[in-house]
Amino acid sequence: MRRVFTKILAVPVFIGIFLLSGFSNKDEAIIASVTTDNLPEYYSVKSKDSLLMDEVIYPVLKKSYLGFKEAIAFKESGGDYEVINQFGYLGKYQFGRGTLQLIGIYDTKDFLNNPPLQEAAFYANASRNKWILRKDIKRYVGKNISGVKITESGILAAAHLAGPGSVKKFLRSGGTEVFSDAFGTSIKYYLKRFQGYDTSFVEPNRKAKAVAPKLNSYFTALSEK
Repeated sequence: MRRVFTKILAVPVFIGIFLLSGFSNKDEAIIASVTTDNLPEYYSVKSKDSLLMDEVIYPVLKKSYLGFKEAIAFKESGGDYEVINQFGYLGKYQFGRGTLQLIGIYDTKDFLNNPPLQEAAFYANASRNKWILRKDIKRYVGKNISGVKITESGILAAAHLAGPGSVKKFLRSGGTEVFSDAFGTSIKYYLKRFQGYDTSFVEPNRKAKAVAPKLNSYFTALSEK
Protein backbone atom coordinates (compact mmCIF):
# COMPACT_ATOMS: atom_id res chain seq x y z
CA MET A 1 0.00 0.00 0.00
CA ARG A 2 1.30 3.43 -0.82
CA ARG A 3 2.37 5.67 2.01
CA VAL A 4 2.72 9.45 1.96
CA PHE A 5 5.90 10.95 3.41
CA THR A 6 5.99 14.65 4.21
CA LYS A 7 9.80 14.80 4.22
CA ILE A 8 12.52 13.49 1.98
CA LEU A 9 14.53 11.13 4.19
CA ALA A 10 18.33 10.95 4.22
CA VAL A 11 19.81 8.12 2.16
CA PRO A 12 23.22 6.56 2.92
CA VAL A 13 25.91 7.23 0.35
CA PHE A 14 27.11 3.64 0.47
CA ILE A 15 23.92 2.60 -1.34
CA GLY A 16 24.20 5.49 -3.75
CA ILE A 17 24.93 3.15 -6.63
CA PHE A 18 21.40 1.78 -6.28
CA LEU A 19 19.92 5.27 -6.19
CA LEU A 20 21.77 6.43 -9.28
CA SER A 21 21.96 3.32 -11.43
CA GLY A 22 19.14 4.56 -13.64
CA PHE A 23 21.78 6.60 -15.46
CA SER A 24 22.44 3.56 -17.69
CA ASN A 25 25.68 4.13 -19.62
CA LYS A 26 26.60 7.35 -17.85
CA ASP A 27 28.91 5.69 -15.30
CA GLU A 28 30.86 8.91 -14.86
CA ALA A 29 27.70 10.62 -13.59
CA ILE A 30 27.14 7.82 -11.09
CA ILE A 31 30.68 8.01 -9.75
CA ALA A 32 30.68 11.81 -9.50
CA SER A 33 27.42 11.77 -7.56
CA VAL A 34 28.37 8.98 -5.15
CA THR A 35 31.81 10.16 -4.08
CA THR A 36 31.91 12.41 -1.03
CA ASP A 37 34.52 14.84 -2.38
CA ASN A 38 32.10 16.83 -4.51
CA LEU A 39 28.33 16.60 -4.09
CA PRO A 40 26.90 19.17 -6.51
CA GLU A 41 23.25 18.17 -6.24
CA TYR A 42 22.70 17.74 -2.52
CA TYR A 43 23.91 18.87 0.85
CA SER A 44 25.64 16.38 3.16
CA VAL A 45 26.06 15.77 6.87
CA LYS A 46 28.39 13.37 8.68
CA SER A 47 27.15 10.59 10.93
CA LYS A 48 28.25 7.23 12.37
CA ASP A 49 26.88 4.26 10.47
CA SER A 50 26.05 1.24 12.63
CA LEU A 51 26.64 -1.24 9.79
CA LEU A 52 29.89 0.13 8.48
CA MET A 53 31.12 1.17 11.94
CA ASP A 54 32.61 4.20 10.33
CA GLU A 55 31.88 7.82 9.61
CA VAL A 56 29.83 8.25 6.44
CA ILE A 57 28.09 11.03 4.58
CA TYR A 58 24.29 11.12 4.44
CA PRO A 59 22.95 13.29 1.61
CA VAL A 60 19.87 15.44 2.06
CA LEU A 61 18.21 15.50 -1.32
CA LYS A 62 17.24 18.67 -3.17
CA LYS A 63 15.36 19.28 -6.41
CA SER A 64 17.66 17.14 -8.57
CA TYR A 65 16.79 14.05 -10.61
CA LEU A 66 17.91 12.01 -7.61
CA GLY A 67 15.56 13.93 -5.34
CA PHE A 68 12.76 13.53 -7.89
CA LYS A 69 12.91 9.77 -8.11
CA GLU A 70 13.45 9.25 -4.39
CA ALA A 71 10.43 11.44 -3.62
CA ILE A 72 8.32 9.31 -5.95
CA ALA A 73 9.74 6.13 -4.42
CA PHE A 74 8.74 7.15 -0.90
CA LYS A 75 5.27 8.06 -2.08
CA GLU A 76 4.86 4.81 -3.97
CA SER A 77 6.33 2.26 -1.57
CA GLY A 78 8.21 3.90 1.25
CA GLY A 79 11.37 3.06 -0.70
CA ASP A 80 10.88 -0.72 -0.41
CA TYR A 81 12.47 -2.66 -3.27
CA GLU A 82 10.70 -5.93 -2.40
CA VAL A 83 7.11 -4.83 -1.86
CA ILE A 84 4.17 -6.07 -3.96
CA ASN A 85 0.90 -4.27 -3.28
CA GLN A 86 -2.59 -5.77 -3.32
CA PHE A 87 -3.00 -4.91 -7.00
CA GLY A 88 0.22 -6.62 -8.04
CA TYR A 89 2.39 -3.53 -8.51
CA LEU A 90 6.04 -4.26 -7.89
CA GLY A 91 9.03 -2.82 -6.12
CA LYS A 92 10.27 0.54 -5.00
CA TYR A 93 8.48 2.45 -7.76
CA GLN A 94 5.42 0.16 -7.97
CA PHE A 95 5.65 -0.89 -11.59
CA GLY A 96 2.92 -2.85 -13.32
CA ARG A 97 3.97 -5.93 -15.26
CA GLY A 98 2.82 -4.41 -18.56
CA THR A 99 5.00 -1.34 -18.10
CA LEU A 100 8.00 -3.51 -17.21
CA GLN A 101 7.57 -5.48 -20.41
CA LEU A 102 7.57 -2.25 -22.43
CA ILE A 103 11.07 -1.47 -21.11
CA GLY A 104 12.40 -5.00 -21.56
CA ILE A 105 11.81 -6.67 -18.18
CA TYR A 106 9.97 -9.99 -18.10
CA ASP A 107 11.32 -11.75 -15.00
CA THR A 108 9.50 -10.10 -12.09
CA LYS A 109 11.22 -12.29 -9.48
CA ASP A 110 14.62 -11.10 -10.65
CA PHE A 111 13.29 -7.54 -10.82
CA LEU A 112 12.21 -7.59 -7.15
CA ASN A 113 15.62 -8.86 -6.07
CA ASN A 114 17.65 -6.50 -8.21
CA PRO A 115 17.74 -2.89 -6.89
CA PRO A 116 20.03 -1.61 -9.69
CA LEU A 117 17.59 -2.97 -12.26
CA GLN A 118 14.70 -1.20 -10.51
CA GLU A 119 16.60 2.08 -10.66
CA ALA A 120 17.38 1.51 -14.33
CA ALA A 121 13.71 0.73 -14.91
CA PHE A 122 12.65 4.04 -13.40
CA TYR A 123 15.01 5.95 -15.69
CA ALA A 124 14.04 3.97 -18.78
CA ASN A 125 10.34 4.48 -18.13
CA ALA A 126 10.83 8.21 -17.54
CA SER A 127 12.91 8.42 -20.72
CA ARG A 128 10.24 6.66 -22.76
CA ASN A 129 7.46 8.80 -21.27
CA LYS A 130 9.45 11.97 -21.93
CA TRP A 131 9.68 11.04 -25.61
CA ILE A 132 5.96 10.27 -25.84
CA LEU A 133 5.07 13.53 -24.06
CA ARG A 134 7.74 15.73 -25.68
CA LYS A 135 5.21 17.88 -27.57
CA ASP A 136 3.01 18.30 -24.50
CA ILE A 137 6.03 19.25 -22.38
CA LYS A 138 6.94 21.91 -24.91
CA ARG A 139 3.37 23.17 -25.16
CA TYR A 140 2.16 23.14 -21.54
CA VAL A 141 5.15 23.63 -19.22
CA GLY A 142 4.78 26.97 -17.47
CA LYS A 143 1.02 27.11 -17.93
CA ASN A 144 -1.61 26.80 -15.23
CA ILE A 145 -4.18 24.05 -15.73
CA SER A 146 -6.96 23.41 -13.25
CA GLY A 147 -5.10 25.38 -10.60
CA VAL A 148 -1.80 23.54 -11.07
CA LYS A 149 1.38 25.00 -12.51
CA ILE A 150 2.63 22.53 -15.10
CA THR A 151 6.30 21.52 -14.96
CA GLU A 152 8.26 18.82 -16.75
CA SER A 153 8.87 16.86 -13.55
CA GLY A 154 5.19 16.99 -12.69
CA ILE A 155 4.31 15.64 -16.12
CA LEU A 156 6.83 12.78 -15.81
CA ALA A 157 5.59 11.93 -12.31
CA ALA A 158 1.98 11.90 -13.48
CA ALA A 159 2.99 9.65 -16.39
CA HIS A 160 4.62 7.27 -13.92
CA LEU A 161 1.34 7.14 -12.00
CA ALA A 162 -1.13 6.87 -14.85
CA GLY A 163 0.72 6.42 -18.12
CA PRO A 164 1.49 9.06 -20.75
CA GLY A 165 -1.87 8.69 -22.48
CA SER A 166 -3.80 9.74 -19.38
CA VAL A 167 -1.49 12.73 -18.92
CA LYS A 168 -2.14 13.83 -22.49
CA LYS A 169 -5.89 13.65 -21.89
CA PHE A 170 -5.61 15.77 -18.74
CA LEU A 171 -3.47 18.45 -20.36
CA ARG A 172 -5.33 18.62 -23.66
CA SER A 173 -8.75 18.70 -21.99
CA GLY A 174 -7.74 21.66 -19.85
CA GLY A 175 -7.85 19.50 -16.74
CA THR A 176 -11.38 18.12 -17.16
CA GLU A 177 -10.29 14.51 -17.78
CA VAL A 178 -8.64 13.44 -14.54
CA PHE A 179 -7.41 9.89 -14.01
CA SER A 180 -7.16 8.49 -10.47
CA ASP A 181 -5.59 5.16 -9.52
CA ALA A 182 -7.12 2.46 -7.31
CA PHE A 183 -6.00 4.34 -4.20
CA GLY A 184 -7.74 7.52 -5.35
CA THR A 185 -4.47 9.30 -6.21
CA SER A 186 -5.01 11.62 -9.15
CA ILE A 187 -2.89 12.92 -11.99
CA LYS A 188 -3.57 16.41 -10.71
CA TYR A 189 -2.10 15.53 -7.31
CA TYR A 190 1.10 14.15 -8.88
CA LEU A 191 1.44 17.16 -11.18
CA LYS A 192 1.40 19.40 -8.12
CA ARG A 193 3.25 17.18 -5.64
CA PHE A 194 6.25 16.61 -7.91
CA GLN A 195 6.47 19.96 -9.70
CA GLY A 196 9.69 21.89 -9.95
CA TYR A 197 12.31 19.14 -9.92
CA ASP A 198 15.15 19.27 -12.44
CA THR A 199 14.53 16.35 -14.79
CA SER A 200 16.65 17.68 -17.64
CA PHE A 201 19.00 14.74 -17.08
CA VAL A 202 16.33 12.39 -18.46
CA GLU A 203 16.84 12.06 -22.19
CA PRO A 204 13.75 11.29 -24.30
CA ASN A 205 14.03 7.87 -25.91
CA ARG A 206 11.17 6.06 -27.62
CA LYS A 207 12.98 2.71 -27.40
CA ALA A 208 14.37 3.02 -23.86
CA LYS A 209 15.13 -0.29 -22.14
CA ALA A 210 16.18 -0.98 -18.58
CA VAL A 211 19.72 -2.30 -18.27
CA ALA A 212 21.35 -2.45 -14.84
CA PRO A 213 24.91 -1.07 -14.73
CA LYS A 214 27.87 -3.38 -14.23
CA LEU A 215 28.87 -2.95 -10.60
CA ASN A 216 32.39 -4.29 -11.15
CA SER A 217 33.27 -1.47 -13.55
CA TYR A 218 31.76 1.05 -11.13
CA PHE A 219 33.81 -0.09 -8.14
CA THR A 220 36.98 -0.33 -10.23
CA ALA A 221 36.57 3.25 -11.40
CA LEU A 222 35.73 4.43 -7.90
CA SER A 223 38.84 2.79 -6.41
CA GLU A 224 41.01 4.69 -8.86
CA LYS A 225 39.74 8.10 -7.76
